[in-house]
Amino acid sequence: MFCVLLTVLLAAQATRVQFFQAKQYNHNPANQRPAILRYDQPRGAILVGADPVTGSAATGGRYDYKRTYTDGPQYAAVTGFSSQIYGNTQLEGTEDALLSGTDGRLSGWALWDAVSRHQSPGGQVHTTIDPAAQQAAMRGLGNQKGAVAAIEPATGRILALASTPSYDPGSFAGSSAADQAAWTKLQADTDQPMLNRALRQTYPPGSTFKVVTAAAALENGVVTDIHAPTTAPSPYVLPGTTTTLVNDTGACDQPNMDLDTAMTLSCNSVLGYLGVQTGLEKMVATAQKFGFNDARLDTPVRAARSNFDTAMNQSQLALSSIGQFDTAATPLVMAMVAAGVADNGTVMYPQLVDKLAKSDGSTVQLMQPRSYAQAMSPAVAGQVQQLMTDVVENGTGRNARIDGATVGGKTGTAQHGVDNSGVPYAWFISWAKPAGSTQVPPVAVAVVIADSDATDVTGGGLAAPIARSVMQAVLGR
Repeated sequence: MFCVLLTVLLAAQATRVQFFQAKQYNHNPANQRPAILRYDQPRGAILVGADPVTGSAATGGRYDYKRTYTDGPQYAAVTGFSSQIYGNTQLEGTEDALLSGTDGRLSGWALWDAVSRHQSPGGQVHTTIDPAAQQAAMRGLGNQKGAVAAIEPATGRILALASTPSYDPGSFAGSSAADQAAWTKLQADTDQPMLNRALRQTYPPGSTFKVVTAAAALENGVVTDIHAPTTAPSPYVLPGTTTTLVNDTGACDQPNMDLDTAMTLSCNSVLGYLGVQTGLEKMVATAQKFGFNDARLDTPVRAARSNFDTAMNQSQLALSSIGQFDTAATPLVMAMVAAGVADNGTVMYPQLVDKLAKSDGSTVQLMQPRSYAQAMSPAVAGQVQQLMTDVVENGTGRNARIDGATVGGKTGTAQHGVDNSGVPYAWFISWAKPAGSTQVPPVAVAVVIADSDATDVTGGGLAAPIARSVMQAVLGR
């Protein structure tokens, strides 16, 4: 009986460990079996266009294979990294099950594979990235600290996602001392090359946010004709204060200026005044339709939350309406703003993945375009398109002009730091289509330069030429 009791207790203990505590042990950091299993076969490919930008290499060590990258720094903001020691990020993380072969959708006989512990070959992730647009973005950013996000307005497909300075995710993909040294060096780099500035960093958008303010004012009837005089005073004193909202050019210092002229000259006083006249509730509603205040904006890689305060006094609202105060945005959300204007007021959900597939290319999941919000009516969108076109043709966005194309844009130079002592952030958002086309523009772009040695630190001087090169790549010009 004693032996029977011991047998029962042994069976009970085995059941407790292997069934009830299986998940706990599987995820214990000391358990190396999942990692060994993960790297005992080549990892599936991430593709840009028709070409893989990732691969696998045999190591001959404890882990049979490690991740490799083609043009790693160029696509690091898209792929993220897969490291034997440090885990996975971005697409390497969100699509890890498919890439590693553990996704049940890859198996033809899921139950048998589970019993036999057979692992399917890693699947493929087909991205939405346009290689020409990505190359133009990275080339344009160069050694500057900044980011580019480009979107196809009609579908939300992300055509370019660039962040500089960048890094080589293959430099620490293994588990050797050299890999660990490369990781340590990157972590210590004060320029933060591993920060995805296109998705995970927010900046005050400055005057590029005036596109949102103009849309809100037009949509809510505060302005009905972009060429008619407004009631904006000059000078404009911030409500409840004695502080004047200053402009960058004296040409803005005239009362009752029309909205088109105010946008072309980028007049703070007029757009700040119109934001207050529109009101906090309606300004918040419009901003949120463009993606602000969304903490769950997944591409499928999650973007940082862009902010437009929901509780402000009128002077704070005026500053927020010109992209200052606490207003902050990722380049992705500002690209959504430009894309929403271009797509006649419809903002599409941004997506970085076109298709998930098995190793033989057969489709596992095909992504479909999804509407995010209707930010404004098509009629209002047409007026905002005209405002942005006039900025490029006659105003601060001249450096974005493209021969044979219609280009709409908005510059922004955002102050920051104590007493605005920091180097300004240079912004440009835009869209472009072939001249004479009545179709939705095929590309919308947001560019931010966060740090540069240039003497002309303005959106028109620094960011607009980069946006132009990305748009030219998409248009094939």
